[in-house]
Amino acid sequence: MANADPPKPVTRSVRNSEFLRKIDHYLQAAQREPIEITRRGSRYMVLMSAERFDQLQAATQRSFYAHELPESLIEVVERAEMDPRHEALDKLMK
Repeated sequence: MANADPPKPVTRSVRNSEFLRKIDHYLQAAQREPIEITRRGSRYMVLMSAERFDQLQAATQRSFYAHELPESLIEVVERAEMDPRHEALDKLMK
């Protein structure tokens, strides 16, 4: 399997009202990087190119051997936290 890093995370955020005022600008910007749109202070939606979306879709279908994992995925796994509802599973690991 070829090593392909997953797409970079959202690096730009804009309020919904700003997005609506400058929609053409943000449509063009989303061709280069995902744009996070917020509404009432919360994450509302992410605008991205069709190519980026296709990459994300393909990445969710891909499996890796441990030695093939891209560094970006290793970092995501290292930062992941277990949902507190599943703490009972920790006992099984001991």
